[in-house]
Amino acid sequence: MRLVGLQLVGVGPFEDLELSLDDTPWPTDEEAAERTAPSARPMTVLFGADGTGKTSLLAALAQTRPGHALPLLVAPPRHPRVGTVEAPEVAGLTARAPAPREPGTPSCVAHWLLSSDDPARPHPLVVTGPNVSLEGETPEVTTARRREQAIFDRRAQAEGGFAFLSLSGARWFSRAPTVLTAPERTLLRHDVRASATFDDPTRADLARETKQALAYATIARALPHDGEGERFVALEAAMRETVDVLLSPFGLVYAGVDPRTLEPRMRADDGELIAFDALPRGARHLASFGALGVRALAAAYPTREDLRQAEIVITIDDVESQQEPAVLRDLTALLRRALPGAQWIVATSSHALAAACEPDQVIALRRAALGGVELFDGPLAVIH
Repeated sequence: MRLVGLQLVGVGPFEDLELSLDDTPWPTDEEAAERTAPSARPMTVLFGADGTGKTSLLAALAQTRPGHALPLLVAPPRHPRVGTVEAPEVAGLTARAPAPREPGTPSCVAHWLLSSDDPARPHPLVVTGPNVSLEGETPEVTTARRREQAIFDRRAQAEGGFAFLSLSGARWFSRAPTVLTAPERTLLRHDVRASATFDDPTRADLARETKQALAYATIARALPHDGEGERFVALEAAMRETVDVLLSPFGLVYAGVDPRTLEPRMRADDGELIAFDALPRGARHLASFGALGVRALAAAYPTREDLRQAEIVITIDDVESQQEPAVLRDLTALLRRALPGAQWIVATSSHALAAACEPDQVIALRRAALGGVELFDGPLAVIH
């Protein structure tokens, strides 16, 4: 699946925000006969300072997807707006200012292009939280939309697919040892209802989870199989190829597991073997992006052999954390090379990272003069 549009009302600093990730906008009604199916951006960089709502946006998105649509938290009270502000007009830059809104229940509306999860469906699936009605909908249309959403919720929970992974900006890496227990109920279990945690560091330790994914792929590939050998061969190959791409700036490749400790190890250009815990912080972060992404794909699509080409939406908050400037310049390209089938939605406050992106990849967020957040996209978005 792919995200092609998102609307937030009363979520965090967003009074009324519309975010389009569609590379092929739908024509006007007069051109309806020539409409083509939408196409989602493979890479979106949400660029803004602290307090501009990047984390709130990613958290709302994680709670409004097929199989996992929850009510959102109530927005904090704000001072009433006095009048409106005209959005600045700058050549090459599109600005979208928030509209005034009466206080009410916060809501998120996400438009998901199901793609390989339902190839026969040409138009997006609209997913909202419970009891959300869209503007202009009749009660009959609202009921039909909710029933349709319920059908895909059941499909996602019962049949797999609809792969989604979110990584918190509070992530860190302890020295926890590798522990593998009941992989069928842990590593290989596809839980589309898994909740994302963006602000709780106690639940953002990725060390054991990343080590488990790396070690299990290697061990499962080496063990005898009962008719599922191709599955584990595909898992190990995808894990190795993905992690090798992401660790290339550090001159490292994945070297398998230490037979004495089952700890994953990397090999440097000079042949030295380095334990995962001894890697540079930036390398551990990048390895986790790839390892956890491949693990999510293997659980969602157990019969696929080309896991790196499978569809998944991956959101990462504070993607620049612990990375050197030289790595930031190539980070978005590395992510796309590592998992070409993924749609990446990453948040950052790094000017270096945003400046290195293609203009159509960056969406900038900035606080408006009289409250709320303005959205900018276009070739000059980074300077704002």
